[in-house]
Amino acid sequence: MGAWKLWRLMSRFNASKRTNIILQHLRMSMHTDAAAEVLLERKGCAGVITLNRPKFLNALNFSMIQQIYPQLKKWEQDPETFLIIIKGAGEKAFCAGGDIKAVSEAAKLNLKITQDFFREEYVLNNAIGSCQKPYVALIHGITMGGGVGLSVHGQFRVATEKSVFAMPETAIGLFPDVGGGYFLTRLQGKLGYFLALTGFRLKGRDVYAAGIATHFVDYEKLGMLEEDLLALKSPSKENIADVLGTYHAKSEIDQDKPFVLEEHMDKINSWFSANTVEQIIENLQQDGSSFALEQLKAINKMSPTSLKITLRQLMEGSSKTLQEVLTMEYRLSQACMRGHDFHEGVRAVLIDKDQNPKWKPADLKEVTDEDLNNHFKSLGSNDLKF
Repeated sequence: MGAWKLWRLMSRFNASKRTNIILQHLRMSMHTDAAAEVLLERKGCAGVITLNRPKFLNALNFSMIQQIYPQLKKWEQDPETFLIIIKGAGEKAFCAGGDIKAVSEAAKLNLKITQDFFREEYVLNNAIGSCQKPYVALIHGITMGGGVGLSVHGQFRVATEKSVFAMPETAIGLFPDVGGGYFLTRLQGKLGYFLALTGFRLKGRDVYAAGIATHFVDYEKLGMLEEDLLALKSPSKENIADVLGTYHAKSEIDQDKPFVLEEHMDKINSWFSANTVEQIIENLQQDGSSFALEQLKAINKMSPTSLKITLRQLMEGSSKTLQEVLTMEYRLSQACMRGHDFHEGVRAVLIDKDQNPKWKPADLKEVTDEDLNNHFKSLGSNDLKF
């Protein structure tokens, strides 16, 4: 055998070996020990979902989505189930987001799972938003990205002093998905635009003050709250709201603390009312205050393509239904899988962890309207369906 043929054979073998290793990781990440990754239990009057990957901050993977959705629909139809509670195992996180490292690896191999993951995640987000039973999310600890999608569309969201909310997707070449185009645009003023473009983190009672959470409860009382909810006999939505309201009223931590962004809201509303990312940046530069320059510094680190996608996503999402927004976001997700920045962002933040992504294009001026329009194009028969 000639050296050239031997080299080609070895190359094929190595590529195949690499593919098998990645597929093995995906199976481990998305399918192995699936029963333990999420617990689905009937307790008292409720169906209880526990995200059970505390070592991975309860990151949401494909098999978890596949288990949660059918059970949610069953409980919704079950006359003996009066409410649904979702929580995270451990003390650090409700859910730190989707397992995007595995998604990126799958996309590089052009595996269909990158379509299935986003499709089924968004269908689950919609099911939570349209759920006919009261849905209570206990968002203690880190609640970001995919974790926000599992909570914010539900009727009740309970934050604690350890809650940390963020939609940091523009830092990894993505956009604030899972219905971000819907719920972020419905927060006060331009707060949602600010959170989406900067990735700013809200903590503790501020998660409630911003309107992400509907209630705030001291963490040490969270277990008691859950027990009281489970002990209710055939409760109505009003009964559940009364219990949550009672605990909220008794919470004392940071009770008199003003909203962290309160003093900046007028300026945020002004800066982020611009119709282009370039104008928002100019507004921040012209203001020149330390707070404005902090936000400018954050925005300048983000993917230029993601920033432009996100602003348009929010502007369009402000007048759409949740289903319409999720359909739009599914199109965006698939365009991002085909592009450069998402994979580069995952590399820089989660794999090499050098925090130094090389965006392409690297400048806002180079992100054309044609590029943007291609991200928002209909996928025809492959569009998201509910």
